Amino acid sequence: MSYLVLARKYRPQTFEQVVGQAHVTQTLKNSIQADRVAHALLFAGPRGIGKTSVARILAKAMNCEKGPAAVPCNTCTSCKEITKGIAVDVLEIDGASNRGIDEIRELRENIKYMPGHSRYKIYIIDEVHMLTAPAFNALLKTLEEPPAHVLFIFATTEANRIPVTILSRCQWHDFRRIGLEDILKQLAEICRGTSFEISKDSLMLLAREADGSMRDALSLLDQVMAYCEKAATDDQVLDILGAVDRKVIFGLSSALLARDAVKALTLLDELYNRGHDLKRLSMQMAEHFRHLLIVKMGHGAGPLVEVPAHELTLMEQQVESISFESLNQVFNTLFEAETGIRLSPQPKLAMEMLFIKLCQLAPVVPFDEIIKKLEHLAKEVKTDSHITEVKEVCQGFQPKTPSAPEHTREPEKPLTSSMSLSQIWQELLVVFSEKYPALVPNLEKAILSKIGSDFIEITVTGNSFCTARLQDKKSMATLQEVCHQYFKRNLEIKIVESGKGASQKPQHKELDRTKCLKKEALAHSLVKEALGVFQGKVIDVKIL
Repeated sequence: MSYLVLARKYRPQTFEQVVGQAHVTQTLKNSIQADRVAHALLFAGPRGIGKTSVARILAKAMNCEKGPAAVPCNTCTSCKEITKGIAVDVLEIDGASNRGIDEIRELRENIKYMPGHSRYKIYIIDEVHMLTAPAFNALLKTLEEPPAHVLFIFATTEANRIPVTILSRCQWHDFRRIGLEDILKQLAEICRGTSFEISKDSLMLLAREADGSMRDALSLLDQVMAYCEKAATDDQVLDILGAVDRKVIFGLSSALLARDAVKALTLLDELYNRGHDLKRLSMQMAEHFRHLLIVKMGHGAGPLVEVPAHELTLMEQQVESISFESLNQVFNTLFEAETGIRLSPQPKLAMEMLFIKLCQLAPVVPFDEIIKKLEHLAKEVKTDSHITEVKEVCQGFQPKTPSAPEHTREPEKPLTSSMSLSQIWQELLVVFSEKYPALVPNLEKAILSKIGSDFIEITVTGNSFCTARLQDKKSMATLQEVCHQYFKRNLEIKIVESGKGASQKPQHKELDRTKCLKKEALAHSLVKEALGVFQGKVIDVKIL
């Protein structure tokens, strides 16, 4: 075929023409000038970033009739033959189809012979990680001490699959993904050279779709040129690539942030009807919210977001009224759901479920706002006389120890006072929780049902285990000790199980009072505000 695709037509022929790999090309140029080129080099990195092209340029530089030279002339016989791929002294081997030990044995036999008319015999093995383990082992000795006229150049996309014994015998060069701006600049120059009209936004889309690969970018541009001939519109480029318009991505993200499920599902349905890949859309949405998070971090985060300037401005406007915590919540949800959508047999349903879930997420309150609200609540608590009074009642009781001197003891506490049975029982529970916490779980399932002149009656509302626990000898002794400290006299303790001889009226009365107090506490304005701050719920209410 006479037509040459852009990826081959614009393949770099000198180190200066290589895009985005200056750290490798400069090292190789310096090595050539200083006559310090290693006998085995490994070029590792993603696809389509120039590994094989740099290997060919290095081969030309080493075998150039005017060299070795950092800049090959590209006019001598050796340079022309290498450019056309017909040089007998530069052998390009596909590691995937020549991966066995027999091929390596043949290579090892051939390297003994001197090059035909060049300075070096150069072996370029592409995808070298595909060689078998026996093939690598057969190459070890030759790779470590090759003849002076032999140079090995290995290229791979998976350096981790190469044995360490091979890596230790090579000079390793890491090739990087090509930056978005570098790809954009190269595509623009090619379009100007071919008089092809295309907008910068479309070129940006091509560069973004290439994902750091110059070869992929040139292949996409070749496809657009074949479809549009002399000029391409933005809509045509979107149709060719099957990509989602960035305006739609912004519309979807705005609907999700506004919790407008109907609008989000409508946009999703439109994309589905147009035939867009929804699995790819989920990745694009996750990437978009990643960009929004970085933009929300503030100034200095721009280089981490490779988007046009006008899109960056739109992102800043989009996150202006959204908290960082809310954005992070949406991003985490999208990222966690991406795998499920990718593996789902019905990605549309999975995406709809995800969008509904995102629209139902409660807004996350920033920590600074929570602290401010807590400080406001604290001020209200201090000014609330009712809560202050309750706090004093709960914390005001300090039991007196029986070992105090006789002249310092307080008079006996009267058994009949203005305090209710529930209040007396709550004060006793405070003493138990401080000195005998093991009994508290059982005492919480009991009430003080009666006080006589020389006895008190405790009614157990729990099961028979609680009754037996309180009636054992050790527990009775503890109860008598605490009651003696509280009432300043010896009293008989009666433990009665609910429904068996106990007076039911006081019990019902106390239970009704407890329910009323719990209901009043739940209806208090401060409790409601605290629940709003923490977005929580009440588990239990303790009446003190």
